[in-house]
Amino acid sequence: MKSNIKVYRGVRLGKNFQIGDYSIIGIPIKNGNRTLEQTVIGDNSLIRSHTIIYSGNKIGDNFQTGHGVLVRESNEIGRNVSVGSHSIIEHHVKIGNNVRIHSGAFIPEYTVIEDNAWIGPQVTLTNAKYPASSLAKKYLSGPKIKKGAKIGGGAVLLPGVKIGKESLVGAGSVVTKDVPDRTVVAGNPAVWNNKIENLFYGKNLKAYPESINRKFK
Repeated sequence: MKSNIKVYRGVRLGKNFQIGDYSIIGIPIKNGNRTLEQTVIGDNSLIRSHTIIYSGNKIGDNFQTGHGVLVRESNEIGRNVSVGSHSIIEHHVKIGNNVRIHSGAFIPEYTVIEDNAWIGPQVTLTNAKYPASSLAKKYLSGPKIKKGAKIGGGAVLLPGVKIGKESLVGAGSVVTKDVPDRTVVAGNPAVWNNKIENLFYGKNLKAYPESINRKFK
């Protein structure tokens, strides 16, 4: 291991693991008098330079980070997840399999991102209904992004909103309420715009042909 890389005790790295310069893995965090459990990162993972990952994370195979990513403690992250440069994942976040998080995204505590979701660059998720309230920490509620949903670049999601399966949130939108399955919303505040099956690149070329008639459990 290079001298400019720090891997703390209690970290378990999978096979074919690559880690870039100035990365730190497994920073210990205490919960009361107890140090959080070990961090596990699966096989064939690529951690690019200046990434910081705290302790207590459970991360699946084929995990990739861009440069300067921060992953706080006690997250559950599935297989084939990619996190773009300078994105931040706070603690107690659940991320499914095959999720793509682009550069500069902010994912706060208690967010849930299900399988195959796509998070565009500079997306901001929020979890405090009344920021700086003395009770804010007690009532944090992150957004829930369901299977196959896509969040366009620069969008903002308010605390606790649910984005339905395979829905699309337009770039720069501010989502203030739940979005139904396979729905397109856009604007500030985001409002109904279309259905996924009605999006086309050309007259007969559907934008999301793979989503038609797909069954999700």
